[in-house]
Amino acid sequence: MKESKIILTIILSLSLLNVFSQRRFSREEYVANYKNIAIREMKAYGIPASITLAQGSLESDNGNSTLAKESNNHFGIKCKSSWQGPSVFFDDDEKNECFRKYSSVEESYIDHSSFLMSNPRYAFLFSIPATDYVAWANGLKKAGYATDPNYANRLIKIIEDYQLYIFDQLGPLAGNTSKQPKRSRAQSRSEELAIRLHRSIGLHNGLKTIVVRRGETFESIAKSVDLKEWEILHYNDYSGGQPRENEILYIESKRGKAESGNDYYIARNGDSMHTIAQIYGIRLKSLLRKNRMEPGENLAPGQKIYLRSKISKDEAAQRAMQQKAAHLQ
Repeated sequence: MKESKIILTIILSLSLLNVFSQRRFSREEYVANYKNIAIREMKAYGIPASITLAQGSLESDNGNSTLAKESNNHFGIKCKSSWQGPSVFFDDDEKNECFRKYSSVEESYIDHSSFLMSNPRYAFLFSIPATDYVAWANGLKKAGYATDPNYANRLIKIIEDYQLYIFDQLGPLAGNTSKQPKRSRAQSRSEELAIRLHRSIGLHNGLKTIVVRRGETFESIAKSVDLKEWEILHYNDYSGGQPRENEILYIESKRGKAESGNDYYIARNGDSMHTIAQIYGIRLKSLLRKNRMEPGENLAPGQKIYLRSKISKDEAAQRAMQQKAAHLQ
């Protein structure tokens, strides 16, 4: 009799566990579960929390999709050539497409921020205030984030139906800024002037940035943020020339290494050490030293670029031998 009760208890427990695992999560539950991560990412990088949550809930079916459950991929981000992490294959626009796989949902949110920041086609979005979710939604559609012609409207509806725009008021340049790092007098002046001149200052890799508008020069940009032209050039590792439209420029000094989680980058056709330094907010000289490279040295597609640590002498020597062999061929 006692054994029968134990068996019955086990069966009931397994049944309840199975029911729970198959239970679909609502959008309200999704927002409650991940709003803090979305707000944190907004404070660090300037992407509206409402947009992040709307995209995550829409792309993952509120965390109920197979891709979300099996791979923690909440944003439908595909592998692309630069992805070196785990992957899975699902049918999407085409059969058996490669999608990124994450160890946690939080990792998916972090990579979503990195994906938008490191891709030049999304650069213009960071000139839009974090409180303008409508412009962000339309911008994502314009940049080709999704093929759905109603993508922007669907994001906006989710945001408005669930009042996700409330979270955007907690961003770095709106709402409560008491916990933000203390700014220098020069930084405060440049921000105030930029606001008066209708220039948005965003965050890229946690650093203050602007997006180049059509017809702007380094001189005009410097005036618009109350800096010297040489400072803009220095912060962005330029020695001359003029910036490109929609290019992201830093208005404070870059760091000596990439942020945690960005250990290396795999070079693609057309990449340069300067473009990689700009993507990850690293001083060009520091990036060159880490990879034991000289200014102007060309990159080979597939070459591993270290972003936080320094390449070993042996690996650098092996790289040089491979490049020499390739040149001889």
